[in-house]
Amino acid sequence: MALTPTAAPVAVGVRTFVRLKLRITANSLRGRTTRIVMFVLGAVAACFLAVLGHALFALPGLLDRPVMAGVLFPFGGAVLMLGWVFLPLLFFGVDSTLDPAQFALLPLRRRTLIIGMGTAALVGLPALATLAATLGMVTSVAHLGGLGAALAGLAGVVSGLLLSVVMSRAVISAFATALRSRRARDLATILLAVVAASIGPLELTLLGVLNRADWDSVEAIAAVTGWTPFGAPYTMGLDVAAGRAWAVPLKLLIVLSAVGLLVWWWSRTLEQAMAGTAGAGGRAVTSDSRRPVDQLLFRWSPRSRFGALTAREIRYWWRETRRRAALVTLGMAGVFLPLSTAFAGGGGQATGLAFIVGAIAPIGLANQFGYEGSAYATNLATGVPGRLEVHSRAAAHALFTVPLLLLVAVVTGLVADRPEAVAAQLGTLLATYGVGLALVLPISVRAAYALPDTSGPFSLSSGGGFSKALPGLGALFGALLGGVPMLIVAWTWPWFGLPAGLAYGACAYLLGAHLAGRMLDRRMPELLAAVTPR
Repeated sequence: MALTPTAAPVAVGVRTFVRLKLRITANSLRGRTTRIVMFVLGAVAACFLAVLGHALFALPGLLDRPVMAGVLFPFGGAVLMLGWVFLPLLFFGVDSTLDPAQFALLPLRRRTLIIGMGTAALVGLPALATLAATLGMVTSVAHLGGLGAALAGLAGVVSGLLLSVVMSRAVISAFATALRSRRARDLATILLAVVAASIGPLELTLLGVLNRADWDSVEAIAAVTGWTPFGAPYTMGLDVAAGRAWAVPLKLLIVLSAVGLLVWWWSRTLEQAMAGTAGAGGRAVTSDSRRPVDQLLFRWSPRSRFGALTAREIRYWWRETRRRAALVTLGMAGVFLPLSTAFAGGGGQATGLAFIVGAIAPIGLANQFGYEGSAYATNLATGVPGRLEVHSRAAAHALFTVPLLLLVAVVTGLVADRPEAVAAQLGTLLATYGVGLALVLPISVRAAYALPDTSGPFSLSSGGGFSKALPGLGALFGALLGGVPMLIVAWTWPWFGLPAGLAYGACAYLLGAHLAGRMLDRRMPELLAAVTPR
């Protein structure tokens, strides 16, 4: 079946797709110094990761540790395959060969496209780095089982790379249409924020799990993983070395069956991905008979200027990609950092980390006017008082942050096996949060700067990054110092921690908001000029 009914299918060889991939890469670098530098850095990074992976996978054989290889190979191979699945989704569009729509107007057979695009992926840096890294498994099994194990390991490595590439292309083809929408791109950036924010907590959690691991259970899970498509390709050599050569054809059948199913799925979604058409199931348009002002406000919002400004800020925090990324980062740090520390064996340290979260929470407001740019001119033109502006922005931020602080207090108390200390912990967090707001709000008026006009959550560079971040860091340390008295009170009189912390934080916030409001009344034009992109 031809994908383009108006033209006869053309017979194109695999070599054409490979040459096209190389030509596109070369043309994209021609005369562009920045892209050349990025390509060279990417190649160096790929070589480094390939050498590091090869050494890591070769280590069990060199140390004569077959048990170590039996755990490392299936888990390491599964991680590599998951990387092939998720990384192209996060960075969709960085490689023009990833988008099937590039071939929409060409009269090519579906089979030709699948084979050609799959082969073209095998000549890229990710595939070559993956192959070089996994060849370390072949080195290991060669030391453990000789030539037969090495040949089986080589067959497994090659089939594993083939499965990774086909899985990546099938997923990209299935989600290609969705990834062209703004909502999906926003979701991808939020997912990237989650991944970036979870690196530290995951490292601590992994260390804790390794310290408490039941290695018999780990080996059993690794053995089961070795019979799944994620781990089967990378355990064939180990089976031969252990005298289980009968398992090799069965695992090879598992891998080839998975490749066949993925190719079938790829072929079913390829035409839709090339045409760029969305599914028929669209969202129904509902009519809203409410007035425009009522549609802006929430049902529970006060019908006043404060309610309108707060509702606007709430929608901005929920819909603006960079603000949502900040909330995601705060959530990951606030909940999973104490939890992962407890897994690592530090219940008391988790309480201290929760205290730090209360100081980190207000930092998202250190440049709160910079997110809007020239849109702040509307508030200036309508004469919004500075105190009202500050209170509405702080209220919207607190609506997202205070429930998170409550969750942090509960998680920390349960993890530290001190449920009776949850109320005192919450009081300390609220006190620290209030002190942080008192310091951050005047800084947001005095040290505001423009952010680039972009929807990317990490494209925030505007020059002089350290000097612009310095006031926010100062507010962070100031909040920590300001929250120490309440930390002592909560430790000494736990029953008094919550009311004292709430009153302490509220008084600190009101003082800082009053100061920031007066500064904003005097500096509105200067603030607008500072946050307007040039």
